[in-house]
Amino acid sequence: MTATTAPDSTRRERTGWYFYDWANSAFSTTVITVFLGPFLTTVTELAAGCALGADTCDGRVHPLGLSIAAGSYFPYLVSLSVLLTVFVLPVMGAVADRAPRKKPLLAATAFTGAAATIAIAFVTGDRYLLGGLLFIIANVSFGASVVVYNSFLPRLAGPDERDKVSSRGWAIGYLGGGVLLALNLVAVITLSVDGDDQRTLDLARWSIVSAGVWWAAFTLIPLLWLREHPIGAVSAGGNVLTGGFRQLGHTLRSLKAYPLTLFFLAAFLVYNDGIQTVISLASQYGTEELHLPQSTLIVTILIVQFLAFGGALLLGLLATRIGAKNTVLISLGLWLVVILAAFWLPEGMSLPFMALGAGIGLVMGGSQALSRSMFSQLIPAGREGEYYGFYEISDKGTSWLGPLAFGLVYQLTNSYRIGIVSLVVFFVAGGILLAMVPLRRAVTAAGNTPPRLL
Repeated sequence: MTATTAPDSTRRERTGWYFYDWANSAFSTTVITVFLGPFLTTVTELAAGCALGADTCDGRVHPLGLSIAAGSYFPYLVSLSVLLTVFVLPVMGAVADRAPRKKPLLAATAFTGAAATIAIAFVTGDRYLLGGLLFIIANVSFGASVVVYNSFLPRLAGPDERDKVSSRGWAIGYLGGGVLLALNLVAVITLSVDGDDQRTLDLARWSIVSAGVWWAAFTLIPLLWLREHPIGAVSAGGNVLTGGFRQLGHTLRSLKAYPLTLFFLAAFLVYNDGIQTVISLASQYGTEELHLPQSTLIVTILIVQFLAFGGALLLGLLATRIGAKNTVLISLGLWLVVILAAFWLPEGMSLPFMALGAGIGLVMGGSQALSRSMFSQLIPAGREGEYYGFYEISDKGTSWLGPLAFGLVYQLTNSYRIGIVSLVVFFVAGGILLAMVPLRRAVTAAGNTPPRLL
């Protein structure tokens, strides 16, 4: 297959590809978005000497001799895990491009992440360091698996079909994440006891474990249904790992040959960092600042998930009318409205928080799915894994500057509201950068055939 011909893929193969979104979205939703932030923050507060169930806590923990506010520990962990992905994911992409078979790489990364998630079962009492280590392993493995997964996209759909295929993958992913979260909601509502904070903590831990089991189980479907495709432009000879490092070095040296691809990537990394920060810290914001019960947070995320299923398809349809770039720019404007509304949310009131979740759901899936398909048009043939390695540095729960800014603002102001509104800069700057990208010229410069509408 060349950069200009339609790939030879079957409906069964595409369905198998969609199902990895179904599998890994359990980690994005149940772990990152809902349970892990409040769970690990509570465990960290216990380690800082705060009583379970306390409304406020000014205690601090001291990992590696550093003095960290308990409320900043989880955002800092997210940033640390992303710093590690900066080194890991591009190498994984280069290895994926050179490997004669990609599915074993998908299996290894997915099952490692799932195993680390399941091991959260051992994070009891004040074991915040163990929880942080397992989260870092799971999040880096998650990102690595998605690099391999995304690299299949150009082999499954031609230029004019990628927006549709990518949007379907995201939509099915949100549906899968929503199904598991609904099951966890039933468990939390059924088994919770008013005033028993330890039981609530235990339910959160086992909900996280369930996401690891779900992730591992449904990964079997893409492993069975996806086919291996020819490597194309990159030779598979030699040792795959050392060859991957060499190929990554070559790619880094030759990046200047595709400045417009890098321009788009920079825009994406900025605005998607804001999106991922909102997703990963929304639960902590609702718990610590708005003092909402866990059941409200889960219902809100369910609203987000199921509306995101329709939103991804709806924005995918809109992209066929006005182009993917214009659709994403509109979605970023709506994200600004969401951030400003979050700052003014009243404390202790569930309905406004749920309404805000509905707005997030309508724009979240489409903005991410269309960004992925746009980037696939800008990748030189045979370099899909490497370029998606850079792309995945800020995708699906992995963000760096946003959580770091949020954590620093909270540490300086002790206010989650100011922390959340500080994220406005990511959407404004990212939107401006995206608007400046000459997309059709960028596709041509990468050696690909532009789709009919961009």
